[in-house]
Amino acid sequence: MRLTCIAATLFLTNCVWIVPAGGQAFGRADRGEPGDWTIQIYLANATKKTNEFVLGDCHSAADWQRQRPRYHEEYLYMLGLWPLPPKTPLEVKVTGTLAGQGYVVEMIHYQSRPGLYVTGNLYRPPEIKSGQRLPAVLYVCGHSGMGRNGNKTAYQSHGIWFARHGYICLTLDTLQLGEIASIHHGTYREGRWWWHSRGYTPAGVECWNGVRGIDYLVSRPDVDPQRIAVTGISGGGAATFWIAAADERVKVAVPVSGMADLESYVTNRVINGHCDCMFLYNTFQWPWTRIAALVAPRALLFVNSNQDAIFPMDANYRVAARLTIAYRLLGKREMFDSFVSIGGHAYRKDIRQAVFRFINQHLKNDPAEVTDSEVDLVESGPSGKRFPISPERLRVFPKDSDIPADQLNTRIDEHFVPIARPDPPKPGQFEPWRSRLQQELRRVVFRCFPERIPPGRPWHRVGQDEVRLETEPEIEIPLRRAGEFEQPAELKRILLVIEGPKSTDAPGSWLKQAVRPGDQVYYCAPRGIGPTRWTRKNPPNYVERCHVLLGRTVDTGRVWDVIAAARYLKKQHSASVPVHVAGEGATAVLAAYAALWEPDIDGAVLYRPPHTHMDPDAPQLLNVLRVCDIPDALGMLAPKPITLFADQSEHWQRTSAAYAALGKPEALTIARQ
Repeated sequence: MRLTCIAATLFLTNCVWIVPAGGQAFGRADRGEPGDWTIQIYLANATKKTNEFVLGDCHSAADWQRQRPRYHEEYLYMLGLWPLPPKTPLEVKVTGTLAGQGYVVEMIHYQSRPGLYVTGNLYRPPEIKSGQRLPAVLYVCGHSGMGRNGNKTAYQSHGIWFARHGYICLTLDTLQLGEIASIHHGTYREGRWWWHSRGYTPAGVECWNGVRGIDYLVSRPDVDPQRIAVTGISGGGAATFWIAAADERVKVAVPVSGMADLESYVTNRVINGHCDCMFLYNTFQWPWTRIAALVAPRALLFVNSNQDAIFPMDANYRVAARLTIAYRLLGKREMFDSFVSIGGHAYRKDIRQAVFRFINQHLKNDPAEVTDSEVDLVESGPSGKRFPISPERLRVFPKDSDIPADQLNTRIDEHFVPIARPDPPKPGQFEPWRSRLQQELRRVVFRCFPERIPPGRPWHRVGQDEVRLETEPEIEIPLRRAGEFEQPAELKRILLVIEGPKSTDAPGSWLKQAVRPGDQVYYCAPRGIGPTRWTRKNPPNYVERCHVLLGRTVDTGRVWDVIAAARYLKKQHSASVPVHVAGEGATAVLAAYAALWEPDIDGAVLYRPPHTHMDPDAPQLLNVLRVCDIPDALGMLAPKPITLFADQSEHWQRTSAAYAALGKPEALTIARQ
């Protein structure tokens, strides 16, 4: 079966799709701050580097089979699901049942993890013969605000249709719009930047809830475990990809308006139209369509609408083209198809018919045209929406008092991805301890770094004491010599002070205390600070959120800038003159990580750094809390000398223990303030 329409017809010539030039942008680009243009070019160029062949270095089906386990593990990691959480008892409860014409609905909940409740409606035929096993559909919902009833109730017509046609259909509430509502908007709107450091994305929760939903389905005696499909629109379309890519028990996937690509999300700003559940954190810097390719060679119908602003057609053509090539390489071209409807972001008759028909074909071997897709739909009218079943009757927890007191849904972001708590090294074990942690930091936090960051390149001078350094292509930062400190008669140390967004021209008392005779002081304002600042709108936090789609964060780039500036200064002076970095608060943490990676940085002066990346003011470093926290990072600096100004020395016991394990406790000075 080939599902197409005239508006969606694509042309394939020698495995290259002919697509319209340019792309559909989501709103105007920011131009209100001096750094807007350059950071957007930087992000666009980084996007281009990710779009290599979707299957990576696989050039045959055999290559793909060898590489796929690694890709699968990386994929789960990027969702916050690797190592896989234990599959704890589901504790399934049916809280109510109702019968309709040709179907029965069960109000059901289970715990995908202890305390993480998933509410749903299970639709089934009213009569199932003993021993009969039916195909099953996991229906994952889009962002339909149905309040206390849960967004599952907005999609009831799909469950009814599947039940009437001999399926078991489990329709799940999402985390944010379910009966026990949490949030999808942590970095989009809520300022929970520690989500990046923790590696937490609600996409991982939606994926895991779906995987555990499949666990429940296959446990039922009336479900055929070899015939499982997953489908949904919008957020449910994205969740369809998450679940089908993660779980090979899914034999058929039909995402509707669920995926664009990095060119669209980043370069054309379509990320601004989406909340956080639509994205994993691209730690391993994948071309985005590789997520969908993990479904191959299983049956996949890629559905979209030609006037959908948040899943635009230029991206649709590219994704469909790349998937066609992937399926063809795997020798399963017939298992992939695409369908485009005429209209905006919604279900219409032709989409419903295409979805139902494709699932029928691949789970029932029935390619017949669907003629009854428009029965019992949820319809809008002058007096509001009309539902086949009153949404209140589909509640799993009828009253607020029924909601379990032990629920973790509303704070699952604090529990879903564990925080690493490495033990300090034992005496004589410092080097293997540091090597292990640095290797993992390199793999999943600073993966975008080269083996060694090159010195900044002088771009142009601004007066006698300031130079603009190019640290990366399109990234330029100011470096200036401090005029408020006396020039040393004999240069003994270079002190590079990192400025933050709240920095002023006047140095703090801590810096005056830290400067020693013979110091030459310089100030560095890394990217996004001062003259290179970019527009920040909350929501959608475009720049910061785009970075994680490219496997980095803004603060990862700032660590890069500090290293590049330090190496530039080292070149400008005698190699025997030590370079120390200094910072206050968040910039002290940037200084510490720069000293960790760069041999030319000989020590650090750190004033009141936050003691954890969970602190709202701490720098955001992708996945760092899955490896270590700030005290461990400082401990890895041994034997480099650190002066640490801190009120609570107990927060830095692991740092002290690391220096002691190396036999260099005197190199760490903790000065109380």
